[in-house]
Amino acid sequence: MGASEWNYVTPWLGSPQRSLDALHREVFATAGWAAEYDSLEALWSDEEFMGTQGTHSVLDVPYAVTDSTEPADLGTLRPLPPQDLEEYFGTTRPTVEQYTRALEGNPHLREEVDGRWTGVHVLLHTDGEPTHVGFFGVSGD
Repeated sequence: MGASEWNYVTPWLGSPQRSLDALHREVFATAGWAAEYDSLEALWSDEEFMGTQGTHSVLDVPYAVTDSTEPADLGTLRPLPPQDLEEYFGTTRPTVEQYTRALEGNPHLREEVDGRWTGVHVLLHTDGEPTHVGFFGVSGD
């Protein structure tokens, strides 16, 4: 089937993992997976499907780590390091608009994803305050 890139912007709920958990519930409910699986946990426990095909969405990456120096382990989203925020957005507090524009216009930003079944998260701001988080990554074979 090939690899798929994905990108989401969702409300900031105080931590990357809480925001990711809420996004997982939303994507599971709206993308039709509930017709095949009773719950998100049932989807994730289908090791054959998740290990070979996956959903080609953020559902393939269940964990958000907070240390940008951690390696991009399978199934994790890591934060974009501060120096990379400056490079791609010109600030360490990018807005939703800056994030969207950078993902659309700078192919090097997507190269920050270190492999399939991983991704990156970016805290996004409105008037200097965190309001959203962007998640982007790659999954699928």
